[in-house]
Amino acid sequence: MVTSFTLDDLMVIEASRQIQDENIVLVGTGLPMVASLLAQKLHAPKMCYVVETGNIAPEVIPTPTSVCDPRVMYKAIKHGSLLDSLGGILQRGLADIAFLGGAQIDEYANVNSTSIGDYSNPKVRLPGSGGANDLASHAKKILIITRHEKRRFPKNCDYITSPGYIDGPEGRKNAGIPSKYPDIIVITNLCVMEIDKKTGKLVITKLMPSISIDDVITNTDFEPLIQSSINVSNPTQKEIDTLHNEVDPLGVYLKKNNPINN
Repeated sequence: MVTSFTLDDLMVIEASRQIQDENIVLVGTGLPMVASLLAQKLHAPKMCYVVETGNIAPEVIPTPTSVCDPRVMYKAIKHGSLLDSLGGILQRGLADIAFLGGAQIDEYANVNSTSIGDYSNPKVRLPGSGGANDLASHAKKILIITRHEKRRFPKNCDYITSPGYIDGPEGRKNAGIPSKYPDIIVITNLCVMEIDKKTGKLVITKLMPSISIDDVITNTDFEPLIQSSINVSNPTQKEIDTLHNEVDPLGVYLKKNNPINN
């Protein structure tokens, strides 16, 4: 029997499962750090961990709090800069996976991290792109980890900071984006959604424990596609133990609130 875990644990575990051995992964602050380190410890020991700020292939010491934390610099093969990570790796087409985050994600997996409301007179001004547009435009696979709330999943983003499939299956190609048909996986505390390349829209492929399709639809402002056969996400004991004992032992990111008991 698997011991108790939280939905936040499952988001990290599901993201880690998307990383394969020898993948080159662009990692930013927060849960992407945790998911990448978990994958490296469990099933992808030869994964190349590239920190967005330019540290390449470090031996990450748990648990870094940002991409500028010295714990993401330990034994790196290079202490570089954004020019190395975004220019030398990402824009040369070498990044297998990149992590994104944002305030809004729409049905085509476009991401908004710029402004809520009208761009010229916004209700909220957000931090903007940073390197997010570069990541979305060049990586072969895009992973998004986010809490699932209706306001985060509008039918259309108020502003497209980072392109998903823009407006359909050929949207990226028509816009001249280098990575024309990437895999895009959105992992939330309610479900996993993946891009359907035939329509360019998100489809529900997996549910979190005790979550129904109705729960997801109620918390989504667009109508997601639904895969004919949907699995339920469940962790292994090894994943839970590694996550809590080796990756985030101090609970910097993953608190043990509201556990799910199997």
